[in-house]
Amino acid sequence: MTIRSRKHTLAAQPLLNQSLLAMAAIGLPLSVQAQAQEKTMAEVKVEAAADVAYKADRASSPKLTAPLVDTPQTITVIKKELLQEQGAASVMEALQNTPGITLQLGENGNTSAGDTFQMRGFSAQSSIFVDGIRDLGAVSRDAFNLEQVEVVKGPAGADIGRGAAAGYINLVSKTPVREDAVSGTVAFTQGGVKRLTADVQRAFGSSGAFRLNLMGSDGSQKGSRALDRESHGIAPSVAWGLGMPTRLYLYSQHIRQDNVPDGAIPSVGMAGFYNGTYPWLAKAQRVDRNNWYGLDGDYEDVKADMVTAKVEHDLTPKTKLTNTTRYGKSKMDRILSGVNAVTALDPANPASWTVARTRQSVLQENRILANTTNIVSEFDAFGVQHTISTGLELLNEEQFTPTRVGLGTASAANLYNPNPKDPLTGFAPYLNGAFSKGETTTVGAYLFDTIKLNEQWLVNAGLRYERYDTETNSATVTAPSTVPVAAHLEKSGNLSSYKTGLVYKPTADGSIYLAYANSKTPPGSANLSLAAQGTNANINSAALKPQTTTNVELGTKWDVIQKQLALTATLYRTTNKDEIPVKIDEVTNTWGQLGKRQVQGVELGAVGQVTKAWSVIAGVAFMDTEIKESNTGAGNNGLGAATRWSPKKTATLWTNYKLNDKLSLGGGARYTGTQYRLVDPTGDAAKTNMPSMPSYTVVDAMAAYQLSKNVSLQLNVYNVFDKFYLSSLNNGGSRFVIGAPRIAKATASFQF
Repeated sequence: MTIRSRKHTLAAQPLLNQSLLAMAAIGLPLSVQAQAQEKTMAEVKVEAAADVAYKADRASSPKLTAPLVDTPQTITVIKKELLQEQGAASVMEALQNTPGITLQLGENGNTSAGDTFQMRGFSAQSSIFVDGIRDLGAVSRDAFNLEQVEVVKGPAGADIGRGAAAGYINLVSKTPVREDAVSGTVAFTQGGVKRLTADVQRAFGSSGAFRLNLMGSDGSQKGSRALDRESHGIAPSVAWGLGMPTRLYLYSQHIRQDNVPDGAIPSVGMAGFYNGTYPWLAKAQRVDRNNWYGLDGDYEDVKADMVTAKVEHDLTPKTKLTNTTRYGKSKMDRILSGVNAVTALDPANPASWTVARTRQSVLQENRILANTTNIVSEFDAFGVQHTISTGLELLNEEQFTPTRVGLGTASAANLYNPNPKDPLTGFAPYLNGAFSKGETTTVGAYLFDTIKLNEQWLVNAGLRYERYDTETNSATVTAPSTVPVAAHLEKSGNLSSYKTGLVYKPTADGSIYLAYANSKTPPGSANLSLAAQGTNANINSAALKPQTTTNVELGTKWDVIQKQLALTATLYRTTNKDEIPVKIDEVTNTWGQLGKRQVQGVELGAVGQVTKAWSVIAGVAFMDTEIKESNTGAGNNGLGAATRWSPKKTATLWTNYKLNDKLSLGGGARYTGTQYRLVDPTGDAAKTNMPSMPSYTVVDAMAAYQLSKNVSLQLNVYNVFDKFYLSSLNNGGSRFVIGAPRIAKATASFQF
């Protein structure tokens, strides 16, 4: 018997994972074994894809109908192996592996909750998906149950529907496989954080499998001010029919978080700080990074649950039907004391300076019910090869936010020596009857096709049509009355989004493409809450039409070094129109829309293996943002202004080198350019507090040692050079979160 592929594959692909080859060999058809005594046997070809560190050849979404190298979009796949090397425990930490993403803190007194960030100059926290279905809720997402994180940049209305101006993040859940294995980690972070994860996999019967992922974490997050944060997660899943034409998956995830919230620290003492009332604050000392300005009793409770049922059926060898049903619900309940205005009456006595505490409440419930049906098929028609993905999506999303009052009045905190036991008067929280309940129902249909004209030319196209109906019921209470006044608003419409790309392949492993795509963002898209047209420019006004975002992208992708390393380069221009509501008639109180924002830039990336021992993932992004049309000539929305929190340059790098079979060393760096809060090009805006976040570079390092067949040890050192930097700043510039100092994390990993 000759197994040609074993010999030839190893020669052509020296980085092939030998275990995959062994598994393939074990699975030879019984018919071949039955002919073992025959003098002549038919040739058997065994093929196994190389297991390349960091690099993925495809995204999980069935809507992306071609390999990544032939897909005319900017897509980064962050695999779980990379997250394990970095000791990343959250989605936000995972996103640090791709440039062009910046974290946010919140609007003045309202501290943001959960994963809040911008991507390519646009807000993106409402464009997070789990296994292709939108995920709602102001929660900080954990990475314990993630197979990989997929980042798709640029307007993507054809992919996900409304509100996709920046692109989207897709979180891919771990699901059962036919394998008996137990793995886990025990980690300790300097400062007191303890984290435990476990992954149990069991096969049963002829085609079933069970998987259970667990997570527990307790202690202060690295870089915080000794605030206790406790999280627990469980994600059971079971599958039937693996390896069969029909497969059924049932899986769920349940997260509980019990945290002491952090309202950030005052920006007094930072370079660039200015206060017109107390000009001497410009030379004041910076507050201690370990200060906490909250009060005993501040809390944050998070509950997040989702249950999913997925059925896959192979209609033909090249046609697969998938139906997925998901129910998800999350609840955020938080009361905290945030910082606000500083009082510094005596310039000679900093010990007497104080900062006002603002009592804040977040009480919000999110719910989603979704059913999606997708068919992917490959076929030839009229001499042209097609890979088609088509489907139907039914979604019902709901967000309920009651108003809680009676939070009490907190005394001002000493600026340099805050006391969490300071007096709090009038604390008797209750719901006063005011609320906002938004609901959006969506019916969407889509069609994608990758058309292979010949070996050199491909056409990639997609079209989505959806009907949305948004309804907001609310009630307000205006003192001195205690009677709620109800209100009802509705907005519905049809959205059509599309994308098209022409791909030229000079070689089988490279492509050059030109693509065009759009997206639509109707009012209330992010929070399902519509607003009545009032006296200010509210982008959620039910009277407004959807904003339209378009993107032109020229790029190239190459798989080099025997397909072990992927190189990408992208040049793009994104334009958003109709984003600023303007009153055009004072007499009739008529409002119109104008405003045009342009974001353009270049992004370069590399991911994979340079050699068998050397792995790397790197990216750099250059971005320029500008308001091209506006109703004002000055201010943050004025002509020529840039988009706040949008640095011109960001870069990220992580690399790992295996010195031998036991020891590997790794590390990386992250660079973020200056992020401006005040972006008025005329200089007329009042430069109160911090005008910007300075640029910074953070370097991390890692060492791992395989202690035995089943146990490995890992040491991560974050911020090796103890760089002081701001990780986020509020829109008012009065408070910020400091990036983590130099800190170490030790992890023991077990696998049986």
